[in-house]
Amino acid sequence: MTKIRILAVAALVVSALALPQAAWADAGTNNCWGTVSSQRASTEHDIGEHASAQSEPRAGLGNLAQDLGISVGEVGAFLASVDELEATHCP
Repeated sequence: MTKIRILAVAALVVSALALPQAAWADAGTNNCWGTVSSQRASTEHDIGEHASAQSEPRAGLGNLAQDLGISVGEVGAFLASVDELEATHCP
């Protein structure tokens, strides 16, 4: 029982330390990925397939953001700024 408690506390500490930067980012930026991907899907109709339909292994968006050291929302804001579409922007 003691080992389980120690493991639970350790898991909580690791989770707290690994909390994504999105938790500290500007509240508006946190929602940019959903906003921008929705705008692009509505305009270009070229995205929207569920990740489960993709081949394995796949690098997820969270992994990309982590590799870049930014939040998922910041990835969305960046992509909106470089995709040359007027319809995509992060408010």
